[in-house]
Amino acid sequence: MSDRTVVLRIKRQERPGSAPYWQEFEVPLQPAMNVIAALQAARKLARTRDGKTVDPVTWESNCLEEVCGACTMIVNGKVRQACSALVEHLPQPVTLEPMTKFPVVRDLCVDRSSMFENLKKVKAWIPIDGTYDIGPGPRMGDDEAQEGYILSRCMSCGCCVEVCPQVNDRSDFMGPAVMSQVVLFNSHPTGRLNRHERLDAVMGPGGIQDCGKAQNCVRACPKEIPLTESLVRLARESTLHALRDLLRK
Repeated sequence: MSDRTVVLRIKRQERPGSAPYWQEFEVPLQPAMNVIAALQAARKLARTRDGKTVDPVTWESNCLEEVCGACTMIVNGKVRQACSALVEHLPQPVTLEPMTKFPVVRDLCVDRSSMFENLKKVKAWIPIDGTYDIGPGPRMGDDEAQEGYILSRCMSCGCCVEVCPQVNDRSDFMGPAVMSQVVLFNSHPTGRLNRHERLDAVMGPGGIQDCGKAQNCVRACPKEIPLTESLVRLARESTLHALRDLLRK
């Protein structure tokens, strides 16, 4: 076991709506230790740095490969995935906080259900009846497939929502990730069949018009998705959609 240690300074909260507080934990530093491993060591210890026995810290994680998005938290002031944050590369104490744009469930665990509800609002899926075999889907060109793959890497982690100044208590903006998913499904050969429904959705409350073009999202995205390109593209498509609707009247 290493004789080196790492200090975790964690912002904790007992339940939704309760007052937050800080606690520090000191755990042995292991080779290639990430923040999740450090949290597991703190949970096993169940004792603060000053020797007080406490309830285990709560957080979320799943894949540990920066794919699921579950372990998003604020690490030393920057929103990121805890599984890919190596402790050796972080200044101590390592400060861990829950995201601020989602309701806190407990400690570092937040409720991201608003993101998924917003995906429902924009119909971010390709409807398939499922009652019979409809055969193979339409072919996609290599360039089109590659563009779609890049956008499909979104894991709804919430990093872009956390840094977006337009996502706040005074705005209904659904966030950059949702807007980019509209572009993804509208660019799919089958998804285009419901393109107008999605454009109608993003032209309503909380839609593309609420984007302030701050560009924080593209810098925060752990998957390097070109979110600003999606936002510009969606704004253009929404404008053309509105003009077509106006000319039809």
